[in-house]
Amino acid sequence: MPTMPYAELSTVKHCVQPGIALPFNVRDADGTLLLARGQLVESQVHLEALFRRGALVDITELPSATDTVRMAPREQLPQLWAGCMNRLSTVLSADPGPDFVGALDDAAVPVQALIQRDPDLAIFQVLRRGAGADTTYGAQRSLQTAITSHLVAQRLGWDTDQCTLQFKVALTMNISMLELQGKLSRQATPPTPAQRHELQTHPMRSVRMLELAGITDTDWLQAVLQHHEQEDGHGYPSGRTDVADLASLARRADVYTSKLAARSTRDALAADLAGRQMFMQDPTHPITTALVREFGIYPPGCYVRLVSGELAIVVARGDNITMPVVTCLTTASGLPLAEPLRCQIDGKARAVAGVVSEHQTGLTLPMERLAGLVTNG
Repeated sequence: MPTMPYAELSTVKHCVQPGIALPFNVRDADGTLLLARGQLVESQVHLEALFRRGALVDITELPSATDTVRMAPREQLPQLWAGCMNRLSTVLSADPGPDFVGALDDAAVPVQALIQRDPDLAIFQVLRRGAGADTTYGAQRSLQTAITSHLVAQRLGWDTDQCTLQFKVALTMNISMLELQGKLSRQATPPTPAQRHELQTHPMRSVRMLELAGITDTDWLQAVLQHHEQEDGHGYPSGRTDVADLASLARRADVYTSKLAARSTRDALAADLAGRQMFMQDPTHPITTALVREFGIYPPGCYVRLVSGELAIVVARGDNITMPVVTCLTTASGLPLAEPLRCQIDGKARAVAGVVSEHQTGLTLPMERLAGLVTNG
């Protein structure tokens, strides 16, 4: 085995496509050059042969996380999402230490690249709770809120640095109570006095944890402290009315995604109803308007019944908010289709009759397969 820092080609197969120029050199187990950067792997059979041979790549030549997402075949994006979500969940769930900032940056960058690459698939992660990822409830909620915040920040026209900071604020604002969130999601009784105290004080405790981890960005820390404040002064912990935009967006994204999350005491709210409630409760604020427009009435990941009787899942937003792109999962009589059928809602012969909750579908399709339906267009 060569002494250079090598990895097996099979571990970075998402970076290789038959017929596409290689982004790195490929070497034999003894370091002998097999294929130079820029050459082509002729076919999938050729690629599989390289895997079996134990072909290697120099890890210093590997593309960045952003480049990996950008170059990945579309059908591999759900797998990348699952891996990246798991990695971020691990970072969030560990006690923040001196390497927390670097670990968070490393884990957050590819997720933001995935959002940029395919916003519809990003929304799907929010609706279907991180499809394919193995995350705890608290970390899952943080990830949903962060994805939503990032998408809305982009719609609002915020610059790249602001969008990145917004993403980190949403990820870390509840870092002091991730375990409590999980307990409350399973708890059939109201919060105890001790739990209420934890809820009321978690903004300050989250700020303190982030400071101890080495975060000094005052905008970041301020937004975490204020993420439950409201412009009418009815928020907490201080009841202030001058709320930073970062905190304002984080709170609204948190409220919206909490409506989509099931708990032991209630089912998840239907996506169209969640959006309607957000707008009715806060109709004039530009952040709420941007959020509702970004997700629409039928966001990717929600199940819908068509007027024809077919059950479908939304896989992309359409040009019209009432006419998304869907993939039919059953026939009009309710029989599962052997092969899901992708189609465009036209509002006439093929139109949405209403949203269907997950438990009403009666289907048990793996989340990875459902996520794949988004990328198969």
